[in-house]
Amino acid sequence: MLNIALPKGRLGDKVYSLLAKIGYDCSEIYADNRKLIFESVENSVRYLLVKPSDVAIYISHGAADIGIVGKDILEEDSFDLFELLDLNLGKCNMCVAAPVDFVEDLDRPLRVATKFTNIAKNYYLSLNREIEIIKLNGSIELAPLLGLSDVIVDIVETGTTLKENNLKVYEKIMPISARLIANKSSYKFKTAEIEELLAKLEKELKNND
Repeated sequence: MLNIALPKGRLGDKVYSLLAKIGYDCSEIYADNRKLIFESVENSVRYLLVKPSDVAIYISHGAADIGIVGKDILEEDSFDLFELLDLNLGKCNMCVAAPVDFVEDLDRPLRVATKFTNIAKNYYLSLNREIEIIKLNGSIELAPLLGLSDVIVDIVETGTTLKENNLKVYEKIMPISARLIANKSSYKFKTAEIEELLAKLEKELKNND
């Protein structure tokens, strides 16, 4: 069986809908229960529902053969795996945001609040800008409002939350979307199965362009 790690939540629903369209349906996945593993014997696939930030970990350690993960997670941490396809789902941007009246003081380190510490460090390193990282795990928008940080680095989809908190995007660091990834050993030993699914996905995405 081909073991596919799916992220829980809204992105997972979109991804599963896409997989169902290309013939990898598993009706049991829509059942109202707490199961985390779903098998479709007729399609020879097994779906594993995991936390989005854990998908790449399952793949890189071989607990799953392929999976779908946001580009932000791949950029934030180093994983030994193959990135096979941009699914163009869950599209958003990694951005620098700050209060609308923010004026940067270039004479001191910039205080940056984020949970994406490596992305932030690499971005400001490319600008040769000295920073102080303040790692937060949620409600990042609060940091500049309370004087904890000057700016934030976070994922921005619509920008509504920023506007509601009197913040705005100052820089776009990179586009983010869902990617199909594969374990390197699995790709070697299950090449035919993975390539078949990959070809069907590419065809479906091309038809939707």
